[in-house]
Amino acid sequence: MAIYFDSENQIFTLESDHTSYQMKADDKGFLLHLYYGKKISGAMDYLLSYYDRGFSGSPAGVMDRTYSMDVLPQEYPTAGTGDFRRCALVVKNGDGSESCDLRYVSHEIRKGKYGLKGLPAVYASCEEAETLEILLEDQASRVQVKLLYGVLEKEDIITRSALISNQGEGRVIIEKAASVCLDYLTGDYDLISFCGRHMMERIPRRVQIGYGNYTVGSRRGASSHQYNPAVIVARPDTTEEAGGCCGMMFVYSGNFLCEAEKDQFNLTRVVMGLGGEGFHYPLEQGEELAVPESVLAYSGQGFGELSNLFHRCIREHICRGKYSREIRPVLINSWEMAYFDFDGDTICGLAKEASGLGIDMVVMDDGWFGKRDDDNSGLGDWRVNEKKLGCTLKELTEKVNEMGMKFGIWIEPEMISRDSDLYREHPDWAMQIPGREPGLARNQLVLDFTRTEVREHVFEQICRMLDQGKIDYIKWDMNRSLSDVFSANMPDRDSQGKVVYEYVLGVYDFLEKLIRRYPDILIEGCCGGGGRFDAGMLYYTPQIWCSDNTDALDRVRIQYGTSFFYPASAVGSHVSAVPNHQTGRNISLHTRGVVAMAGTFGYELDPGKLTEEEKQQVKDQVIEYKRHAELISRGYYYRLSNPLRDVCGAWMFVSKDGSRALVSVVMLENHGNMPVTYVKLKGLKADALYEEAGSKKRFYGSALMEAGIVLPVERGEYLSYQMEFHMVAENG
Repeated sequence: MAIYFDSENQIFTLESDHTSYQMKADDKGFLLHLYYGKKISGAMDYLLSYYDRGFSGSPAGVMDRTYSMDVLPQEYPTAGTGDFRRCALVVKNGDGSESCDLRYVSHEIRKGKYGLKGLPAVYASCEEAETLEILLEDQASRVQVKLLYGVLEKEDIITRSALISNQGEGRVIIEKAASVCLDYLTGDYDLISFCGRHMMERIPRRVQIGYGNYTVGSRRGASSHQYNPAVIVARPDTTEEAGGCCGMMFVYSGNFLCEAEKDQFNLTRVVMGLGGEGFHYPLEQGEELAVPESVLAYSGQGFGELSNLFHRCIREHICRGKYSREIRPVLINSWEMAYFDFDGDTICGLAKEASGLGIDMVVMDDGWFGKRDDDNSGLGDWRVNEKKLGCTLKELTEKVNEMGMKFGIWIEPEMISRDSDLYREHPDWAMQIPGREPGLARNQLVLDFTRTEVREHVFEQICRMLDQGKIDYIKWDMNRSLSDVFSANMPDRDSQGKVVYEYVLGVYDFLEKLIRRYPDILIEGCCGGGGRFDAGMLYYTPQIWCSDNTDALDRVRIQYGTSFFYPASAVGSHVSAVPNHQTGRNISLHTRGVVAMAGTFGYELDPGKLTEEEKQQVKDQVIEYKRHAELISRGYYYRLSNPLRDVCGAWMFVSKDGSRALVSVVMLENHGNMPVTYVKLKGLKADALYEEAGSKKRFYGSALMEAGIVLPVERGEYLSYQMEFHMVAENG
């Protein structure tokens, strides 16, 4: 068993192989948080303290000055109970008041992992997981909250969600709804968030959680380039290899809110979920709101172990379908080669060149449909422009397939151009506020995916296109944020506050139908690169284009931050042309290949412009990647340096049995009379003997991990090294 209930003391204990999570339904009906961290024994309610705190008053019905929600640790704190810290739930009642006093009613423990209707969530078999459901209720409003806990015991994963329902007679409005709140009674903590911008996403930022409130989140309709919906709470001394840390990952692709604060009595609270400006979700009698899930993991051995817990969870329990476990094809995309300037012969020429290099798939990017020769028109008209291609899509795919190549295609189903037949026919299908001129981004608007008829129309067009030829891959893009948020589909003014949430559910509904109809098509998510790189999308698309920035030097840093939560198998990473189209930087083909091999691997260039020597390099890269693909996609991942401060970016993949390792290093700096750089390896067996494949030199695992490998001092910019180690003898 992973979930235990002590009926005498009303204590719930959730246990995984290495962690414990504990809470208590006390004699007043409040659900108090006791502990989450390294596995412990016994009841932790001895940690609770009760004092008269003066201005920290008692909740309704409690005549005890030493009892206050303003100082007690809670599982699901609410506004209106005398707790003035950040809360998990804000309910606006029919009279305009904001108050919800949740008390324990009952609970249920069952085998298997709960699911969430219409939302992505961790999945697991009955043998792999257990579920705890705790029912709380506010007696005055009859608002009920079912707190859901999933425990994947062997994976050291705990998930949390909440189902909020209105069992009262009048309407209530949910102003904020978190899926997780963690209260830490003692200690100092840092919060690591992953911040950035378009073309420079997910750069780690570590701050001390101090007095006041630290907030990250998104109001853009997608999880955003600016803040990723995943954070780490860590002890100040936690490093890659040592110290306690807890990861929180929100399984959702829209607006989110994460808040952290230290209160007046040094208790630290972190909350993750739905909320912030623009979120107002009305519930009529009998209606329910499902709060997207948060995934929790704790490591007592630093960030490296924490990352591998999340990597395994995403690969094994979030990504679905055949490609969740299969090695992905090496592809070449037409975008940076041709942009909008191509025809069928261009794509066939690209396929022919790529086939000779050992590449598996050619992808026809934006510009194949409707009136689409630039990014000012055509979105929404998902009809093949046969005049531009010079053939049908069926003929084009057959020509590509005859070369032994798979075929992929780009789509952007959520968007509409004002210069399109669809907009001229259905202008009301675009999100825009009545009486106001809408703002444009990339000269496009957003389709109202809250409306079933809109989704069905676009779905039928996309399917009609996909059925014309053998399509093996889809790149699903989203190239603008949601502004002018309004839906004619909503029944009243209050309901406009749930448009973005319902929009994201509409996207999920579309994707679910698509993968069920085409289970053998690989879908890669994209939102201007990494603007929707989250676990919610990975439930439907097992890989996501990591960033529109393909510069290898920047990608070292972007992929470094991405690796804290997301596995290499989810990271779309390609070798692109130089000078790089985003930075103008010239980096060697070898280094570009080393960096791209930390992801799904592919190319964004014109192979016809490569020299014969470069073509041979590409052939060798493809062979090398395919040889290492299983290790890269399924092995343990270790960060060996911090490229935000160190002279190099270094990482490695290790097989599960420790017998094989692939080490990659990129030099980020080079100076006159350069000191020697040493890189310590990780994840090897200390007493085993390893041989480096290139030099045939042998080293003990302990030496490689304690002293490291020695990098040569060489002249040149952005040099890189890739080393493969094999165990040749165990126990010396």
